[in-house]
Amino acid sequence: MIELVFCLRRRPELSREEFQRYWREKHAPLVQSHADVLRIRRYVQVHSLPSEVHGALRASRDAPEEYDGVAELWWDSLEDLAASAASDDGRVAAAALLEDERRFIDLERSPIFLAQEHEIITSA
Repeated sequence: MIELVFCLRRRPELSREEFQRYWREKHAPLVQSHADVLRIRRYVQVHSLPSEVHGALRASRDAPEEYDGVAELWWDSLEDLAASAASDDGRVAAAALLEDERRFIDLERSPIFLAQEHEIITSA
C-alpha cells in the first residue's frame, strides 16, 4: 500500500474549529465522491486537539507549531496512484479537490508526501 500524508495548516482567517468543520463536513464528502475515479482505498482525517491540550508535550520536546490536522489516503500501489492521475476523469477530480483545498488549507505551509508504512505494533 502507498500512503499520501498531508500535514494541514489552516488558512489564517479561519479558526481551528472552522477549519476542521469545513474539512469534515464539506471536503470529506467531496473526496468521497471522487474516491472511485481516483482509486482511493482509504481516507482518514486526523484532527488535532486544541493547543492547550498538548502544549506541555510540545514544550517538553521543543517541538514546532502543531498542524491543524493530517489527511491520510491510501492506494494499492504507486502504479495505481499514477493510473488514477493519468485519466481525464482523474485529472478533473484532482483539480476539483485542489480547488476546494485552496478554500481552507494554507497550502504553502502544509507539507505533503508519499510514504510506505512499516507496522511495528499491530495489537492494542
